[in-house]
Amino acid sequence: MNQLVIDVRSAVKQYGAGDSAIFALNDVSLKIELGEYVAIMGPSGSGKSTLMNIMGALDNLTSGEYFLDGIEINSMDENALSVVRGRKIGFIFQSFNLIPRTTAIANVELPLAYQGIKAAERRMRATKALEVVGLADRMDHEPTQLSGGQQQRVAVARALATRPALLLADEPTGALDSKSTSDLLDLFDQINAAGRTVVVITHENDVAERAKRIIRMRDGKIVSDELNKARAS
Repeated sequence: MNQLVIDVRSAVKQYGAGDSAIFALNDVSLKIELGEYVAIMGPSGSGKSTLMNIMGALDNLTSGEYFLDGIEINSMDENALSVVRGRKIGFIFQSFNLIPRTTAIANVELPLAYQGIKAAERRMRATKALEVVGLADRMDHEPTQLSGGQQQRVAVARALATRPALLLADEPTGALDSKSTSDLLDLFDQINAAGRTVVVITHENDVAERAKRIIRMRDGKIVSDELNKARAS
């Protein structure tokens, strides 16, 4: 087995108790290896967003274990979790989450500043990340001067600049038109081909079909976990 980036073991996330208990995750186990490209699908209420929050170290399990890139997450306090999130995970959200009236390169540099990385190194990493996503000529533009697709590419660059073990995308195409969606998914292909682990949470079949492995959830459980034969070769 290759190096595990995600190792979820018998995960339970419970809200409430007794007869009123709701299990957002119900005995979920999942392993994702270094360099995989995985889509996690399911309808509203299936548990996919809860699982994303667990994988992103944004929420705690009721029971079970979670290891991120070999680090045991369950027992960490919030300060330690914040450090792990900053160094191990690159987040991409549907709403871009860019800071307005701030240039693209400054947005990309921001998480590096939080890590205490010196200015010259920040600028080098941010510039390289923007080159990777095809926005080297837009680094001095503010979000309002960029299209939705370009804004999402800035968000991808920001995620890549931290050199994370995991690129975790939550409905990343939800605010994009079809052309921008296709361009973003091409970029994910490129990032994965370079060896980065990519996990996409989506309810869109055409987005999931770009991944090499598709996991489907329902009622807090994984109901299928299959290689996408069209993409896995």
